[in-house]
Amino acid sequence: METFGHLISNSGFANLTIGNLGMFLIAGILIFLAIRKGYEPLLLIPIGFGTILANLPFGEMGSYADGVMNVIYRSGIKTELLPPIIFMGVGVLTDFRPLLSRPLTFMLGAAAQLGIFTAALGSAFIFGFSINEAAAIGIVGGADGPTSIFLASKLAPHLLGPIAVAAYSYMSLVPIIQPPILRILTTKKEQAIDMPQARPVSQRAVILFPIITGSLASLAIPSSAPLMGMLMFGNLIRESGVTERLRKTAGGALVDIVTIFLGLAVGGTMDAAHFLTTDTISILVMGGVAFSISTAGGILFAKIINLFLSEKRRINPCIGAAGVSAVPMAARVVQDYVSKRTKGKVNPLMPAMGPNVAGVIGSAVAAGVFLAILG
Repeated sequence: METFGHLISNSGFANLTIGNLGMFLIAGILIFLAIRKGYEPLLLIPIGFGTILANLPFGEMGSYADGVMNVIYRSGIKTELLPPIIFMGVGVLTDFRPLLSRPLTFMLGAAAQLGIFTAALGSAFIFGFSINEAAAIGIVGGADGPTSIFLASKLAPHLLGPIAVAAYSYMSLVPIIQPPILRILTTKKEQAIDMPQARPVSQRAVILFPIITGSLASLAIPSSAPLMGMLMFGNLIRESGVTERLRKTAGGALVDIVTIFLGLAVGGTMDAAHFLTTDTISILVMGGVAFSISTAGGILFAKIINLFLSEKRRINPCIGAAGVSAVPMAARVVQDYVSKRTKGKVNPLMPAMGPNVAGVIGSAVAAGVFLAILG
């Protein structure tokens, strides 16, 4: 009987805390959103289940414990291995032709990073985070999960869980957050701007683009090389036309495997002791502010550009909202919004893809800037 009592007292059931139960609820919400709403299921399901594992008493399945999750965390995230590999997969899956056909839209992707720096300043001066912590929080405004994880692991590893959840949450909430901002900042006349057909892009251009862009960005900001270099390498694999096996592996099985490990390791950082803090609430608030400002920044900059263009060459300012890094969701949200507002007369999916893919580059460069200054 004594042995049985000892077994019960040392079981997970007897040692569950209110914090553990709260984290189970959060994990359930993430998994629910992934399955029922289709919000970033490839990432939210591993993160959600990793959260459950991290909060099992005595399970040793958290990223800060001594079990298998800690091995994945130390070898995959602390060493900066997994996020750059994700970027390589993103490069394989990204078509830069919409950007190359309208180089002007590159500026919209840059303008949509405004929220990153605004949120970083707000985190430091309003919520009192350190400069390094504030920079890691600000990058959430780019709506780029791998970049957020990469930067947080270097500048604020103790905030990795909340930052990753904020980044992926706002990525998944693009269809909810962006339409009201589009409605407020654009007129019906602007929404009805039908952009002219883009110029064709040569095969030589799409091959040279990743080589030149990756090299120049890495030379200008060396700390961005892990992300920019792998992004552009993946894109070169895609566009070269002679590496089909590598393209299928990097854009398929490899990125899927890395996504599983990345999601579980991030979820493993979300034990109650590290996640249920006032800092988490502050991060979620600033993440939402950052994402909203980034969306508005792209739209407003498009309106400014139009002041200097002839009426025939003006761009639909709605595509500026796609300048965040949520590819291709942000571009699809813009296309859906404009199409509904114009009753199907204007469908700017391809024009919106230009700033959308530019946003991927912009967020990587922004992370590199923070690392160059603070790292």
